[in-house]
Amino acid sequence: MAGRILLVEDDPQIGDYIARGFAEEGFTVDRAANGRDGLFLATDSQFDVVVLDRMLPGMDGLSVLKALRAADVETPVLVLSALGSTDDRVAGLTAGADDYLGKPFSFAELLARVQALMRRGNGRQKAQDTVLRCADLELDRLTRLVRRGARKITLQPREFRLLEYMLLHQGEVVTRTMLLEAVWDYHFDPGTNVIDVHISRLRRKIDDGEERALFHTVRGAGYRMAAD
Repeated sequence: MAGRILLVEDDPQIGDYIARGFAEEGFTVDRAANGRDGLFLATDSQFDVVVLDRMLPGMDGLSVLKALRAADVETPVLVLSALGSTDDRVAGLTAGADDYLGKPFSFAELLARVQALMRRGNGRQKAQDTVLRCADLELDRLTRLVRRGARKITLQPREFRLLEYMLLHQGEVVTRTMLLEAVWDYHFDPGTNVIDVHISRLRRKIDDGEERALFHTVRGAGYRMAAD
């Protein structure tokens, strides 16, 4: 998982250490050495995560954080600070931070936390999307219309939920357990072929007559929706 990170850190040694570590993991790292520059970059460009020190020249980290949230910038922010008491952490999270890590720290933990924030950010974005697409398949969550190319597809409510879930997780292997919990609200295996029946019917509605299949069975694992 790689992405673009804004690192706002005034200590050049710590900044170099963090930037080098992220670069080695395939991330693109932009840097700012004071709060004002960090605020400008965070509001002017798109980042996957902002790693923000608290004690910064020009403008302290919590002020930067509050200004970002006031401007409706929802980029996940991890505060990285030598101020690591419980009160300090609470203050950071209350100001709008998504995570808080005290110094000294291990880069492995920082990396894991940043990756977790990126996964949550991606999930939030997917959840907010009103139109989901896979190749020429389109599902509108507001109007509840489904089309494949110019063809309108009529779905039953359960089929709609099933397709919506598959589109939210397209490219991933979706297991029967995941479908039972997310689409049927079952937290146990009812021991029926209800999923197979619904998948088969939905697959016919989506893929029959099309040159390219979007539903794929992953033998022994589950199902996958993808354009490849």
